[in-house]
Amino acid sequence: MQRPFAQVDVFTTGPGTGNPLAVVLDATGLSTPDMLRFARWTNLSETTFVLPPSDGAADYRVRIFTPDEELPFAGHPTLGTCQAWLAAGGVPHGGDRIVQECGTGLVTVRRTGPDELAFAAPPLLRSGAVDESLLGEIAAGIGLPRSAIVDAAWADNGPGWCAVLLENAEAVLGVRPTDVRLPLGLAGLHAPGGDVQLEIRALYPQNGYLVEDPVTGSLNASVAGWLLASGRITAPYMAAQGGAIGRAGRISITQDPDGTVWTGGRVATVVAGTVDL
Repeated sequence: MQRPFAQVDVFTTGPGTGNPLAVVLDATGLSTPDMLRFARWTNLSETTFVLPPSDGAADYRVRIFTPDEELPFAGHPTLGTCQAWLAAGGVPHGGDRIVQECGTGLVTVRRTGPDELAFAAPPLLRSGAVDESLLGEIAAGIGLPRSAIVDAAWADNGPGWCAVLLENAEAVLGVRPTDVRLPLGLAGLHAPGGDVQLEIRALYPQNGYLVEDPVTGSLNASVAGWLLASGRITAPYMAAQGGAIGRAGRISITQDPDGTVWTGGRVATVVAGTVDL
C-alpha cells in the first residue's frame, strides 16, 4: 500500500547539517512489527508513524521507533513529524500551536517561524543526582578523570539520558569515548560573547556499538531544564550539537515567565513522496 512519506532534516543550518527523520504520514493499519521493521530498514536514529489521535485535545498521534525499540518521546522526531504533518496539509485546532499525542502524553509544539518549530519540554521521568560509582564508570568510558566532571544529573524525559557537565565546550568536543553503557549527554559552556552558549553531545550504546546522535531535542530539553534550574545558564540561549561528527545543528532554548522551557530549531523537508508499506 502506498502511503505518504517525508524525510526531513531537524535542527538544520543548511543541507545535511541536522538530524534526519523518516515520517510515514498515514500509518493506519500498520502493526507494531510492521513499524519496527520499517524503522530498521530506514536505519535512521528514529522513524515516526502518524495516526489519528485518540485524545480529543490532540491534532495527531505519533509512534516513535528507533531501529530497536519504540520510544515514548523524542525531541527531533517531535519537531520533524510536526513539520511533515503541517507540510502535508495538517490543520491544527490551535492555530500556531499544535498538540502531539505520543507515548509520554500530550506535547505542545508551536510555530516560531516559517520553517521553525519548538516543543514544550515534557516532565522528567527521572531526575536527581547520579551515584558516585556510576560517575567513575562514565568518566572512564569517555576517557577522562573523574575530576573532569563538574556536575551530573539524571535528565530522562523518555530516552533515559544521564547528563554530564564538563569544564567547557572545548572539553566536550575533545572527548573520545570508548565505553558508553547508557544514554549519555555531555554539556559544556562556550566562552561568553559568541553566537552559541552551550555545546552538546549525545552518546548511547546500540547493538554492541557506540553511537553518537547528530542533534538531540530530548537531551537539549532536559539539559536546559537542569542548567536553568541550577543557574548555570540563562534563557534564551543557543546550543550547538554535531560538530564532533561533521554536523552543525543549532538548538534554540527559550523560557516562558511561567517556567515552561521550549526547545526549537529549523526543519527542512528533504524528501517528499510515497512509500510502499
